[in-house]
Amino acid sequence: MKLSKYVLALALTLGVSSAQVVKIGVNLPITGPNAPYGQMGWLGLKLANQERPKVLGKKVELVLVDNKSDKIEAANATQRLIKKDGVFAIIGPISSSNTLSAAPIAENAHVPLISPWATNPIVTQNRRYIFRACFIDPFQGKVAAKFAIDKLHAKTAAVMIDIAQDYCVGIANFFIQNFTKMGGKIVSTTYYQTGDQDFTAQLSSIKAVNPDLIYVPGYFTEDALIMRQARDLGLKQTFMSGDAAQAEELIKIGGKAVNGLYFTTHFDENGVTTEVGKKFVKEFHKKYKKSPDSVSALSYDAYNILLDAIERAGTFDREKVRDEIENTKNFEGVTGVITIEHGDGIKPAVILKVENGKFVYVETVQPE
Repeated sequence: MKLSKYVLALALTLGVSSAQVVKIGVNLPITGPNAPYGQMGWLGLKLANQERPKVLGKKVELVLVDNKSDKIEAANATQRLIKKDGVFAIIGPISSSNTLSAAPIAENAHVPLISPWATNPIVTQNRRYIFRACFIDPFQGKVAAKFAIDKLHAKTAAVMIDIAQDYCVGIANFFIQNFTKMGGKIVSTTYYQTGDQDFTAQLSSIKAVNPDLIYVPGYFTEDALIMRQARDLGLKQTFMSGDAAQAEELIKIGGKAVNGLYFTTHFDENGVTTEVGKKFVKEFHKKYKKSPDSVSALSYDAYNILLDAIERAGTFDREKVRDEIENTKNFEGVTGVITIEHGDGIKPAVILKVENGKFVYVETVQPE
């Protein structure tokens, strides 16, 4: 009896709870302000798990922990998944801030962690076990700046930055760098924080300098409120945002005010370029009776990147699996062809526009 307890304890530390099961931790915001992203990510993961329920002969069990959209909870969830649940690897968190909280814990435990959606470049810096399925903000900021100048013909821009979010600060800075390098001029930089309701002061100062474009790479709630208040103040400029704008709640909160918003993102069902992507869109509609977004698609990709790496490694040795994740090349994902370099996804970006209360595909931009 003592021996069997020892074997079970050893199995848990290895992330395999029995001879037949391997546990994959899922660290997502199921409640809190980022819940819409986490809930869509969970749908993508459940579909991936349904379609590919086994790896190396073992059943894959997804162990979900809600990080409540909070940095401390994201760290606690990582500890729990590793120490209590004995997971082999972790998918999530979603946001850059929450992933930055979780990453050191997984790194120290030598547990591979793949974030589907954290784009801040610092997430993977100097870390061996931390990966992402998505592109990073230097690429996203450059794509946005180039589109603003080449397609929107913007010569001047105002930038509004959510200083409470690592993602927002990072992408805003990369946009500013590239926009000015390409000949544009930043005429206003203003700041706010997640949860703010009144943006009159920032928008009034922007109105005074009359830029061609207003760049607001925030989360959907603040993006929607800012655009509503901007239109109420008579600002008619084109707005542009980043991938966090891609949530149905943006349109629910913003209404007609968000029509005309452009944003960079990772995926749109009308811009799918791979066969696996076309199949995913069909199956997602069939299972959930709704359209997939970038978080659900990237979560699906993260799951399959991990399982592919385990199969290539031919073992549940974490070090060997880590090496195979890093060696991912030309992986045919739902969100495009993905290569992992230094932990980061090298993949295409998509530009969408809000038209008549819907997200409309504009174009796909390939990595250089």
